[in-house]
Amino acid sequence: MPKHDKISMSVIRRLPRYYRFISELADSGEKRISSSRLAELMNVTASQIRQDFNCFGGFGQQGYGYSISFLKGEMEKILGLNKVNNAIILGAGNLGKAIALHINFVEKGFCVKGIFETNPLLVGQEIKGIRIYPENDMEKFIADNNISIAVLCVPKNSVAGIIDKLYSNGIKAFWNFSHFDIARKYSDTVVENVHMTDSLMTLSYRMNEKLKSEEKTEE
Repeated sequence: MPKHDKISMSVIRRLPRYYRFISELADSGEKRISSSRLAELMNVTASQIRQDFNCFGGFGQQGYGYSISFLKGEMEKILGLNKVNNAIILGAGNLGKAIALHINFVEKGFCVKGIFETNPLLVGQEIKGIRIYPENDMEKFIADNNISIAVLCVPKNSVAGIIDKLYSNGIKAFWNFSHFDIARKYSDTVVENVHMTDSLMTLSYRMNEKLKSEEKTEE
């Protein structure tokens, strides 16, 4: 199997979508699928699927297709979903609350141990069974609970000091909703930045391109 650091981010970013479709097939009771059938379901090419899977050694046999249970298990290993990573959420406002309520962390290999907040009115409450703690308790909590990931749901102008605390206490993996450039400050971190407005602007671009295409067709 090739080293993952030689695999392009475009391939890596397609893996969760593959995993989602394969999981749905497994849940429906299907046992085996061909690359052409999977391509049809996902609206991609069979060649793309085979190329992507071959980056990890390939999972099927010529003319035989893929065992869905085997493929699901291998993807869980590649994505790291076969082990549990302890996490904390920073910020119990609207975004932090929504993430705690609606993301199935356990199913994805994560265990959210606590939520941290500066608003004393929220401290002591629970969101989906996860307790909200004062931010001042964060450093001891990280050490006591073997925390490896921080989910940042705080404003950009509030996050700089928090990042320093997290990093100095061993946190080097971030799911970042704050728009703060963590990797620029700490180059040895692993950061997945989430910019929801970028996705909205991408939607706007695609709508605009579709409209221009339709107008061109009508001419």
